[in-house]
Amino acid sequence: MLQLTQKLKDGKIQVLEVPAPSIAKGCVLVRNHYSLISAGTEGSTVKTARSSYLAKAKERPQQVKQVIDVAMSQGVEQAYRAVMKKLDAHSPMGYSSVGEVVAVGMGVTEFSIGDLVACGGLTACHAEIVSVPVNLCVTLHADADLRQAAYNTLGAIALQGVRQADLRLEETCAVIGLGLLGQITALLLKSSGVRVVGTDIDQAMVDIAKDHCADLAITRHSAGIENKIMEYTGGIGCDAVIITAAANSLDPINFAGSIARKKGTVVVVGAVPTGFDREPHFYRKELQVKMSCSYGPGRYDPLYEEKGIDYPAAYVRWTEKRNMQAFQELIHSRKMDVSYLTTHTFKLAEARSAYDMLLAKSEPYIGILIEYDTEKKLTIDSPRSVPLDAKLRKSPVSVGFIGAGSYAQSNLLPNIPRSKEINLVGVMTATGTSSRSVSDRYGFDFCTANEKDILESPVINTIFIATRHDSHGDYVLKALNMGKHVFVEKPLCLSRTDLDNIKTVYESSRHEENPIGLMVGYNRRFSPLAKRVKEEFGDGPMAMTYRINSGSIPADSWIQDMEIGGGRVIGEICHFVDFLTFLNGSLPISVYADVMAASNKLNDTLVISLKFQNGSIGSISYLANGDKGLAKERIEIFAHGCTAVIDDFKNMVIYAGGRKKEKHLLSQDKGQKSEVGLFIEAIVEGKPPLIPFKEMYSTSLVTFEILESIRNNQVRLLQ
Repeated sequence: MLQLTQKLKDGKIQVLEVPAPSIAKGCVLVRNHYSLISAGTEGSTVKTARSSYLAKAKERPQQVKQVIDVAMSQGVEQAYRAVMKKLDAHSPMGYSSVGEVVAVGMGVTEFSIGDLVACGGLTACHAEIVSVPVNLCVTLHADADLRQAAYNTLGAIALQGVRQADLRLEETCAVIGLGLLGQITALLLKSSGVRVVGTDIDQAMVDIAKDHCADLAITRHSAGIENKIMEYTGGIGCDAVIITAAANSLDPINFAGSIARKKGTVVVVGAVPTGFDREPHFYRKELQVKMSCSYGPGRYDPLYEEKGIDYPAAYVRWTEKRNMQAFQELIHSRKMDVSYLTTHTFKLAEARSAYDMLLAKSEPYIGILIEYDTEKKLTIDSPRSVPLDAKLRKSPVSVGFIGAGSYAQSNLLPNIPRSKEINLVGVMTATGTSSRSVSDRYGFDFCTANEKDILESPVINTIFIATRHDSHGDYVLKALNMGKHVFVEKPLCLSRTDLDNIKTVYESSRHEENPIGLMVGYNRRFSPLAKRVKEEFGDGPMAMTYRINSGSIPADSWIQDMEIGGGRVIGEICHFVDFLTFLNGSLPISVYADVMAASNKLNDTLVISLKFQNGSIGSISYLANGDKGLAKERIEIFAHGCTAVIDDFKNMVIYAGGRKKEKHLLSQDKGQKSEVGLFIEAIVEGKPPLIPFKEMYSTSLVTFEILESIRNNQVRLLQ
């Protein structure tokens, strides 16, 4: 299928051939008829992308700080990779569309194939086919005006701002900023019986509002504007002011304060600074300032948007979906008409011209629609995207990637050796644009949205799995059953059932004629400092302490979701269990965990005690309540009258015989490059697995038992 994308690196806008999205649980596939270009938001995005690197940095100071932090902790190379991944990616554009349902995902009951729907959110982008979660999609009437319905997202944003203003019949509301969002806001107010005052710095927008949606429309810098508004309101002032402008100036917020009545409300919808002057208006009038959060309640809540869990109407009357529904009903009942807002319509192939017009402001515009060829034959059954000149090449190591996000692009893909014996064949990621980006950047033969193209490929013999944690177990089982070598990022799986199934399949697949390799990305044991300590100390018994200053992760992150990420015990502490197992050379036989009571039931501030077969003991202190200024990881090993300390995989000190040996690396090395290279080498040369399966199995088992120990407050025996 075709999709409109841009690169942040240079702002280049392209209509690319990308894989059609797969049919995900809780989602519908929609064939777009129209999508709306949000002139303000998208115009700003394109302008930033086409600016210099310095200008980009000024626009994103928080991201610049993150890059600096990565450079300081992980090295310049890793920071560079992180930046280039963002700059080189094909980024989707758009967030409001309308079309026809062509497929429904598992668990979807309210939509059927053939339904006309309006969609919102980042997945409702400028593409021939989009995959949209059910709570960001609403059904339309069969006779709906699809051109007007395409304004779905902007309508929900405007409606949420109106709800925040909480107005009554015949009250007065001023709208500051009469662009696309401001015009829709004024239309909504007018249709609900509110008197509308509109103002903008652009006389043309003021004139349009005067004809369609405002009872009083005035340019912002007109002489005596405040007096005219006070006169219109009978000397009271506006009951509410909604700011829909986008500006770097404090003028919109301060002007709102000057025209609002005493005890009135100011609602901020647009992107404006809110550092208003306390005197003379906000303090003396006791004004209430409200922020309006995008489409409404549910926005940015993964339970609502991704899992489709609705809020009961009795407690949350107007969610983002119900706002979309209300907007569409107002249009269908002809209580409001947004058709006048559409000044331009472009075919998808011509869409780049629309953005050129936006930036150049070569002609007046308000609403810009992209129109799709609904007669074109499209298929969702075989979404593979193969360049026409590509020939699938089979090599001793023919690689397929399932998932290739930030971690994979920073630590896996760059570390795959480039040689005639290794070929990158296919890649599948969460979206078509990201699949295409990774394929282009790393030279894969094809990209796809269908896992079968990777798993069932007769060419691919080695699969890297770097998806979200909940899919690891299933993909590992499928890949092993297809006879593929497997590298899966930690964790191996999220349940004991999957773990036992993997054990059964793996052990049945291990024979001399076909030695299938399985590797979990426990990279720390491959760090040069770890290998040096291992050489010096040999096997146990030893006493080991591992302190991790992990930092907090919000409770609503997918990592903390036990169904998706498995929580931090299964999702990350597995690294440290594996590392201690590697150091002492034997498996754990018991585990006890004690969690800090005030850790909000996230189990992310805890101390774990381990005993091992050879008499070694280990302690893991995983702490999410510290300051990030402290280095993340510190390991201390005591054995045979010697002591070793590894600090954040940058520095190492070994104390032995009254002497001190030190080793300092120029940058942090947690072993990712070494583990990937050795994994590939083992396949080429037919070597045994880098990590014995019994150790990978044991590590996952230990993380499950840690959670049991916390729940039951008891020592858990492992053998």
